[in-house]
Amino acid sequence: MNAHSRFESLRSKSSHGNCRLCGATLKSTFVDLGMSPLCESFLTADQTDAMEPYYPLHTVVCESCFLVQLQEYVKPEHIFTEYAYFSSYSTSWVEHARRYCEMIKVRLSLGAESRVYEVASNDGYLLQHFLPLGVPVTGIEPAANVAEVARQKNVPTMVEFFGLELAQKLVSDGKRADLIIGNNVLAQVPDLNDFTAGMACLLAPQGVITLEFPHLERLIDENQFDTIYHEHFSYFSLVTIDRLARRHDLKVFDVEQIPTHGGSLRVYLCRADATYAVSAAVTALLAHERRVGLEDIGQYEQFTSRVHRTKRELLSFLIASKNKGARICGYGAPGKGNTLLNYCGIGTDFLDFTVDRNPYKHGRYTPGMHIPILPVEAIDEVRPDYLFILPWNLKREIVAQMRHVADWGCKFIVPIPNVEIIDPREVAP
Repeated sequence: MNAHSRFESLRSKSSHGNCRLCGATLKSTFVDLGMSPLCESFLTADQTDAMEPYYPLHTVVCESCFLVQLQEYVKPEHIFTEYAYFSSYSTSWVEHARRYCEMIKVRLSLGAESRVYEVASNDGYLLQHFLPLGVPVTGIEPAANVAEVARQKNVPTMVEFFGLELAQKLVSDGKRADLIIGNNVLAQVPDLNDFTAGMACLLAPQGVITLEFPHLERLIDENQFDTIYHEHFSYFSLVTIDRLARRHDLKVFDVEQIPTHGGSLRVYLCRADATYAVSAAVTALLAHERRVGLEDIGQYEQFTSRVHRTKRELLSFLIASKNKGARICGYGAPGKGNTLLNYCGIGTDFLDFTVDRNPYKHGRYTPGMHIPILPVEAIDEVRPDYLFILPWNLKREIVAQMRHVADWGCKFIVPIPNVEIIDPREVAP
């Protein structure tokens, strides 16, 4: 073993604390993306000359339960009490939520006597769809600015972090849940066991929990390293969710694979003694995950080299394009985009600016790289040669919305899973 190999072995096997699910000592690196600012900490103009905090973006994998995770470098109160992400600015996500509400109302026979909670309910993007269905709802959202938008939609919303303490208070008030919804929230919880204990406590005897989260298998297979950021403490397979559920006397009784966020799972949980039978889909997916190596530490340790390769390919394309005089602008300012920009070192030397539909971000700058964020209309004024799609999981929606850029020969750059150039003239309407 040469000196470099010895260094890499020592670095990847040093202790990184304890697993937040099972408590085992963490030793194995999944991928180290270096130092990065908080991905949703957009800056005002006067903040761009101030010191900006950076934190390690180093993910590790537990060799016991195979949970991929970040250490808790930043407390959730510093991230989520005021938040720049408003779910309603993605039309496809709002439509996804509407279809879910209609489906789950029928599946669980929800009605006026039911009680539905959504944890991390954001701006009411989902719960608003229950109102015309006559189903009572309560949102639980820690970001006051986002919760206020939900209230303006007549969605009752508590400004709280969810955990066992809040669940016990709700239960003491006689407010058990027939349905608890958690869409893309489990990753944002540093204390998984307290959060899951809270759901188990709040759940009615025959109540149901549905959780949606990006599927770790897809993250690995499709090289989705930019979905790693400080706001996401954990990354899940069904294997790890099943272990987490069992620790709290819950059972996973059904699972669906859905296309959102680059490929997600929707899992259905109930109390261990509830009457729901475990579906064949659960048994099949657990077997599949084990077969493809999600309980093999070697599978995780190969991920780093693929991430390095994508970085090289993306920078090679951008450098070659800029050397030819191309003008490149970004589309979107999502959290995943900021991980990508900071890890690859892509600043205003490559992107003149980026645009976003969320007016909260207009006039601000991306964390770390300080790329200006403008309204979408700026694209038509500048007429760039390329649009760099940062929320690549919405590429179909964005290409459809911005198809007119073909009028001046503009093309789209999609960075994940591999660098892809899309000519809108070649895409069917």
